[in-house]
Amino acid sequence: MKLISWNVNGLRAVVKKGFMEFFQKVDADVFCLQEIKLQEGQIEMELPGYYTYWNYAQKKGYSGTAIFTKIKPIAVHYGLGIEEHDTEGRIITLEFEDCFVATVYTPNSQHGLLRLDYRLLWEDAILEFVKKLDQQKPVVLCGDLNVAHEEIDLKNPKANLKNSGFTPEERGKISDFLASGFVDTFRYFYPDAPGKYSWWSYRSDCRAKNIGWRIDYFIASSRLSEKLLGAKIHAEVFGSDHCPVELQIAL
Repeated sequence: MKLISWNVNGLRAVVKKGFMEFFQKVDADVFCLQEIKLQEGQIEMELPGYYTYWNYAQKKGYSGTAIFTKIKPIAVHYGLGIEEHDTEGRIITLEFEDCFVATVYTPNSQHGLLRLDYRLLWEDAILEFVKKLDQQKPVVLCGDLNVAHEEIDLKNPKANLKNSGFTPEERGKISDFLASGFVDTFRYFYPDAPGKYSWWSYRSDCRAKNIGWRIDYFIASSRLSEKLLGAKIHAEVFGSDHCPVELQIAL
């Protein structure tokens, strides 16, 4: 099974920048999107052979997730089942025969860490949610988790210790998540590879200079480790400030 995850930072915009060419070329079994920034009826996409699932934010032009899958799921779940977390369209979970697949767009703590407290509540809620799923069958969770876990995961760690996405609190939450029986699949294959990023600021020509952060992940239940076949960051793909990330797994 080939899975792709991409924060498109506005699906309507990225469709005008080559989205379909990449979508067709990569030929994923499951293609997950974050930050679609649209409402129902605002886009028409021809995706023959795929089942499509959308979770829109109540706020227009904001957040939202989608999953396109060749494999029909047994069940589809939108949100976490907690009202305060389910207005922004941040998670879709598909249940398949052998696993769950969830696409997630983690809340940004924002400049000045104005939303850090809420972000930490979200982290606790999603870990509890995923652990309950994991008791039933293995989980593959992907998306923009809005955190660089270790210093190797961003270009300038020392300068960002107090900034959104690299605070001790946020990094601690992903450490807790992994310690609960999950694996960062990219680091499973490339534990020491530097300069591998999935997001670059639009400012100061950061992408050309590869001044970036790795904040897009595939995280899998640890018991799936022996089934992992490969991981990739598609840094060559433009259209968003994020690039797509890939996981291949024998399921």
